[in-house]
Amino acid sequence: MTFLFDFSRLTIALNEVASNSSICLLAKASSSQFWLWHQRLSHLNFATINNLVKNNLVQGLPKMKFEKDHLCSACEQGKIHRKHHRSKTAFASNKPLYLLHMDLCGPMRVQSINRKRYVLVFVDDYSRYTWVFFLHSKDEAFELIISFIKKTQVNLQLQVQRVRTDNGTEFKNKTLAKFFDEVGITQQFSAARTPQQNGVMERRNRTLVEAAKTMLTFANLPSFLWAEAIATACFTQNRSIIHKCFNKTPNKQEKTKH
Repeated sequence: MTFLFDFSRLTIALNEVASNSSICLLAKASSSQFWLWHQRLSHLNFATINNLVKNNLVQGLPKMKFEKDHLCSACEQGKIHRKHHRSKTAFASNKPLYLLHMDLCGPMRVQSINRKRYVLVFVDDYSRYTWVFFLHSKDEAFELIISFIKKTQVNLQLQVQRVRTDNGTEFKNKTLAKFFDEVGITQQFSAARTPQQNGVMERRNRTLVEAAKTMLTFANLPSFLWAEAIATACFTQNRSIIHKCFNKTPNKQEKTKH
């Protein structure tokens, strides 16, 4: 899996209009504002932006109906045009941190600006809150996983019960098996070459990659900024993608304890 993308300051200038064309000016301003927020939210689709407005889920987002008046060429290039497996919509968790999905993507064709080649992704099944970490080597994964679980359990005052991964050696090894056994975590593995068995992870990786590629394309930035692009996409999506079951964004739902 190869990533590219980046971001720069996103500003859109209004076309010059006659001083007496107040209606035209308003229309231009509205259209420019629509697309500015589309870009600020990592090229989020307009339907979701309107849901964010309707439910008052993003502070500072203008109270207006966002209308798509043309196609975004960067979005067209950044989308992954392939058929995806349909996955179950049922959720396996009834509280945050009960089940964590994990995946390691890489090696990337191009090193990041910090010489990283891998991205380790964690997704909370309950809230869909996502964390990303960048690694030089896949050998760093098991130490990071152990550290992440320990720190996150303390921060959220919750216990991880299960983790779900593929059969990669970064997840299926004696070190992690020993740690999970000691702390009472059940490890679940998907079958080889069947990413649809972990649809949550497949979709999350896809949305991160698409957003990162789209931002890099839009800003015409070099591919070595792929890590910054993915980190930005993760940050904005945690605060803008609406969880269908709770009508909340992941960062708000992650703070909910039951």
